[in-house]
Amino acid sequence: MKKIVRKVQVKNPMGLHTRPATAIVKLLQNTKCSVKFTYKKTTINAKSILSILILAAQKNSKITITAEGDDAVDTVEKLVEAFECEFGERA
Repeated sequence: MKKIVRKVQVKNPMGLHTRPATAIVKLLQNTKCSVKFTYKKTTINAKSILSILILAAQKNSKITITAEGDDAVDTVEKLVEAFECEFGERA
């Protein structure tokens, strides 16, 4: 089983609030792999909106993405791209 680990930076001015959390969950809903986010000392299931919101990651926070499973590579690439594009919120 493949395991991919990447670090990303939250670029959204409001941090990981409801809209980006919803975008993340939508992006992950058809993936086979397990995806976890680690921020500070907390690790959560990235397929859960509530868990993402509990992280309370502010702008410029560094999050570690860990994906395990058959489609881990593709999934992490899509997530990194989504973080880079601020989940479509960039003005």
